[in-house]
Amino acid sequence: MAQLNHETTTGDVLSAYLQGQATEFLRSLRLHRESSTDAQGAEESLEAARALRRAARRIGGTLHTFRPLLDQEWASGLRPELAWLSGTLAREHAYATRLERLLDALHRLSGAPGVPMPTDHAAVPAVGRRSARRWGSPRSSGAESGGGWAQPTPPGAEQQSGTPRGLTVGAAKAAALLERQLTLARTRAHSTALQAFGSSRFHAVADNVAVLASEVPLTKATEDLKPLAAKAEENLAEAVAALPLGQAGHPYNAEALTHGLAAAEAPEAQDAPWLKTRALLRLHRYAQEVLTPGPGGDLRLAEAGQALDRHREAADAASAAASAARTPRIAPATAYALGVLHADQRHEVEAARFAFHQAWLRETEAVSTP
Repeated sequence: MAQLNHETTTGDVLSAYLQGQATEFLRSLRLHRESSTDAQGAEESLEAARALRRAARRIGGTLHTFRPLLDQEWASGLRPELAWLSGTLAREHAYATRLERLLDALHRLSGAPGVPMPTDHAAVPAVGRRSARRWGSPRSSGAESGGGWAQPTPPGAEQQSGTPRGLTVGAAKAAALLERQLTLARTRAHSTALQAFGSSRFHAVADNVAVLASEVPLTKATEDLKPLAAKAEENLAEAVAALPLGQAGHPYNAEALTHGLAAAEAPEAQDAPWLKTRALLRLHRYAQEVLTPGPGGDLRLAEAGQALDRHREAADAASAAASAARTPRIAPATAYALGVLHADQRHEVEAARFAFHQAWLRETEAVSTP
């Protein structure tokens, strides 16, 4: 933790951090507005939106942890608005990441040589045409009943890849179904983000952040930062202590079977304490950033945070696969492929839990971060 000398007050440290994040927020907003409409401009716009989201999270987290030092009414009004903005901007990126994760997993599980793909590109959404190359060259020897799909795995492919034939038959249709659903969700999220940028609600948030960049509304009787940061660390430690770390790495539905719960329902219900821990870990890391300005940090916390990020991504991907499997009138082979994909992502959840456990047990080690 940073050592505060007699020339540096608690208010100075907190104000400097909040003003720095507010400045980053406004800079990212300007870059987002100035980005062009070509491919390079689109990528710059996405990166600016990510930076804006990061700044919004840090401001909101700092307002939460150090709220006794700030004007209560102001902080209580701004924090949920920053959470709304960060969540709105995160959805488009989350859907894109989820789709990429699921398609990569399907490719890995089914094996490229035995996976059929659409013979008619018109049947695949635009974003899906990019990933269609992942599934190999289209076969022209016939089509599967019910659509313009190539013949399933040729004789011998199952033995070569070691993959069940039922998975290779349904993998391409499962991929197309996931692409349709998640691309539609991403398009809607993009539209929602654009609407948010043009809304009076967003302009009010931006105005408040602009004021924050020049003046932080501190209370007159400021407390020490360290006890408040220590409270954030204590909350995290309590959440970690409540996690079933001893079961990390076990089959994902082991506890559900022990308690007689349905294996299809239990995993998602067990994710909640891990997601809570992820949120508390972020608050703790942001508090450390306030106390220790500049690059660097705790390697243990960084790795633990990355593991919990992977946990959430895998859990969301598993839910997407399960949701796609509930689509009416899909072929049994497609449902089977989605079921295998769901199980694979739940095992990825367990792998992330194990990685978190290993990181958490490590000794504290400093690391330089960009």
